[in-house]
Amino acid sequence: MPTRYGILTGRYNWRSTLKKGGYNGYSTPLIEDERTTLAELFKEQGYQTALVGKWHLGWNWQFKGTRKETFDDRTVPVIDFSQAIKNGPEDQGFIYSFGTMASLSSPPFVWVENSVPTSIPKEVSVNYDEKAFWRKGPRADDFNHAEVLSTITDKSVKYIQEQARSEDPFFLYVALTAPHAPIIPTTEFIGKSNTNAYGDFVLLVDHVVGQIVDAISGEERLENTLVFFTSDNGQSPRADFDDDELPLAGHNGSYIYRGKKFDIFEGGHRVPFIASWPGRIEEGTRSDETICTVDFMATVAEMLKVDLPDDMGEDSYSFLPALRGDKHDKPIREAMINHSNDGRFAIRQGDWKLILWPGSGGWAFPATEEDMKDLPRFQLYHLGKDPGETKNLVSKYPKRVAQMKALAVKYVTEGRSTPGAPQKNDGPERWPELEWMSE
Repeated sequence: MPTRYGILTGRYNWRSTLKKGGYNGYSTPLIEDERTTLAELFKEQGYQTALVGKWHLGWNWQFKGTRKETFDDRTVPVIDFSQAIKNGPEDQGFIYSFGTMASLSSPPFVWVENSVPTSIPKEVSVNYDEKAFWRKGPRADDFNHAEVLSTITDKSVKYIQEQARSEDPFFLYVALTAPHAPIIPTTEFIGKSNTNAYGDFVLLVDHVVGQIVDAISGEERLENTLVFFTSDNGQSPRADFDDDELPLAGHNGSYIYRGKKFDIFEGGHRVPFIASWPGRIEEGTRSDETICTVDFMATVAEMLKVDLPDDMGEDSYSFLPALRGDKHDKPIREAMINHSNDGRFAIRQGDWKLILWPGSGGWAFPATEEDMKDLPRFQLYHLGKDPGETKNLVSKYPKRVAQMKALAVKYVTEGRSTPGAPQKNDGPERWPELEWMSE
């Protein structure tokens, strides 16, 4: 959900009240009531707006008490599924929405369409399989974990076909639940990747994306449609590509990069980014610009010729020039902040990356105090020469470390990383992480 917050607000997720970790299926709304979202920006310009898939930004269920789960001694809320949710996608600018509250590993397992659950759960579901794992919780009879991707695809395709018969422009945000765990490739993809179940699952995701893109390209009225494809974080630690017994031995799901999902290293943050825009983006072109998913807000605003006020998209830069292949004399972004699952910061500026922590900030080594006890306080890498982050240059370039650290602290304390008036940060005014960065 950190990336989802950034996509919809143009603001780094750590500026919200959630400083680390993630949300579950019972969490309350993360996006502030007064904050304008990407969907609202489109809606104000006459676009139809829709969300299909995984929301994972919190909403308000109607609760009617609590119960204790016997298998892990948790106390969880009891939901009245006959009542509509509040403060969900509809309240954030989506005219139509169909999806799940959180990841497929987090209950309740219920579809919600336009704020109303489509079915009332009558059973409890749990799966302890290492790959196809999900926690114990209520499951509706129209919710099947293995069929969730096909349901999202069908709903997306149907929406696209409906919009093709309309005269209004539209914004469709498709948030897939995969390849996040549970890792459950369907029968026709099992064994097809020559790796393991995770590789098969990724192939299924490719197939799903292809069906959605085909629905757009098959409609003459939609020939001018701009399509973005990206991911929210690096490879899942559950992928288990380190197994030497795999048919494709030595495959690294993070390619040449260090770390995986949750980590501050490049393997935790570098993700695929593909854009298609017939007649506007030349096929097969590439860009070396450093961009971030928070940049969607400013990019859309420039496309729509809308000026963003100081309290919108505080971290968002328009990458429209990169899409069009325009020449520009300097990088689009001054710098970019990365943030790990444990709430640790890194700043990227050009080819340089400064990690303001001695470890991974996530699950990969080094992660524990024991792992990090003899390591330098910070890490500095030149990604152009060392994309695998193997040579810490922090002691060799103290001036660069000081300059980049000061810029990171400035971005945090001023509430923005784009030009404009300083803005308020939500949550505590000073965090332990900020004190660590500043010392």
